[in-house]
Amino acid sequence: MEPSKQAEEGYVAVVDIEVDSVRPEHSGFTLQGRGADRAEYRLEMHLDIPVDRRTQTILGEMLAQSEWRILRRATTPLSRSRTRMKRKPVA
Repeated sequence: MEPSKQAEEGYVAVVDIEVDSVRPEHSGFTLQGRGADRAEYRLEMHLDIPVDRRTQTILGEMLAQSEWRILRRATTPLSRSRTRMKRKPVA
């Protein structure tokens, strides 16, 4: 996947996901795939508009051939000490 301009605007890429499977749901889709870190990811997409079966099939086929880049923007960078839980000593 090509680098994104948003990364230059203060966004940080969290993960790139290549979609392996798409499952239609009542009001959207569930996409599953693996990231570059080889972890499994699941994205749940909800649509606020009704979609007929034919459109749902076409959207599902298109989404199954997609790659997703998840970006985030933080006002302050995360530090390792803030992301780790402090452990209490075991008595």
